[in-house]
Amino acid sequence: MPAGNIVVVGAGPCGLATARTLVALGHDDVCVLEAASRPGGLAASFVDDAGFTWDRGGHVVFSHYGEFDRLLHDTIGDEVEQHDRSSFVHIDGTWVPYPFQNNLRHLGAARAAQALADLIDAAHLPAAEPGSSFAAWMERQFGTTICELFMRPYNEKVWATPPELMSSSWMAERVPTLDWRRALSNVVAGVDDLAWGPNNRFVFPATGGTGAIYTRAAAALGERVRLNVGVLAIDAREHELTTTTGEVVRYDHLVWTGALDDLVAVIGGTPSEVTEAASALVSNSVTVVGVGYETPLVDDRSWLYFPDADVPFYRATNFAKYAAANVPGGRTEQYCSWMTEVASSDYRPLDREGLADRVDGALRRLELVPHGAPLASIHVDHIEKAYPVPTLGRDAALAVIHPWLESHDISSRGRFGAWRYELGNMDHAVKMGVDVARRLVDGTSEEAWSS
Repeated sequence: MPAGNIVVVGAGPCGLATARTLVALGHDDVCVLEAASRPGGLAASFVDDAGFTWDRGGHVVFSHYGEFDRLLHDTIGDEVEQHDRSSFVHIDGTWVPYPFQNNLRHLGAARAAQALADLIDAAHLPAAEPGSSFAAWMERQFGTTICELFMRPYNEKVWATPPELMSSSWMAERVPTLDWRRALSNVVAGVDDLAWGPNNRFVFPATGGTGAIYTRAAAALGERVRLNVGVLAIDAREHELTTTTGEVVRYDHLVWTGALDDLVAVIGGTPSEVTEAASALVSNSVTVVGVGYETPLVDDRSWLYFPDADVPFYRATNFAKYAAANVPGGRTEQYCSWMTEVASSDYRPLDREGLADRVDGALRRLELVPHGAPLASIHVDHIEKAYPVPTLGRDAALAVIHPWLESHDISSRGRFGAWRYELGNMDHAVKMGVDVARRLVDGTSEEAWSS
């Protein structure tokens, strides 16, 4: 067991899981520093002045790990709504069931035939080279038609980064692939193919949004969690950090769950190769625009994707459908709410002027709400760092940064701490927190981190 104390920075899924596990293993000398006024990080939730609840993006609760299941059981138990995913892609006025590439019959005969022909042609091309770009991978995997209709425009909206600059190493279960024979069979048989992916069934907290999980997890840790305390500087050699409240806190091991590049920036005397590697890390921003309406919830779908250039958001979540408590008084017979996400970066600058009005107009134009539905609330939340982008140079940068940090008793974990989008779900973050705590206490190998 490491001597002395462990300081955890960040009270999001990873940081709270780290502290919970340390305490459960008998290591009580731990504190969690959180710069924000509430726990949860990117998984926090907010209630606006009109009584609508909003998340910081389209979270759903599903799990690869028993550790995450136990956290849910300990915090919200059976206080959840259970859902079968109902998700669609909007293409030129047509709703195609998700996954798009599995349901080509909805494109109409001519387009479906061309998409199938391109898919078959792509299957006979050599596989994309290891280390190839995401753009090359998509073209080799799906062919021209699927890429032009959906894969390229949608991913450019999500990542706000050219696919040519992104690696193909992060895919795993993030992008559904299929054999052309299955795609052809679906078209010929006229059937929908909906079950792909780990989130085809999911749960959601009955009250409080996703943030309810982490609010309760933090409450159980009591005074070990210190809110409104950020980190200004770290002396990695002396194992000390300076907080925004002016304190100097000594640690024997530091678990950082914020953004990895921010960590490097606050460490004094970092070697030039580490600083240069951190400068190569790329992230995008997401602006969540939640719109509440005084009109009944009638749409039964979960969330929708929009590759369309004339729609400002890339995804819209039917948030009242997730849980009735997400609207005022749980009155879905009176209210509905749509939570949309707009990505931006230097490659795709955000036009803030009139954004909320454009989102509202698009929701009405798409007939997700009636044209005359009274507006009840608009909630805008700009998240400066939303997704760590898996660029072509990411893995090389991480291979420099993480070993140096570990050599100075600093472990950087979580969505942005690891900077590995393929480990970016809540359950991944919780698992990383549990694993790093176990390693620090008894030397157990980290499972998710090493996968």
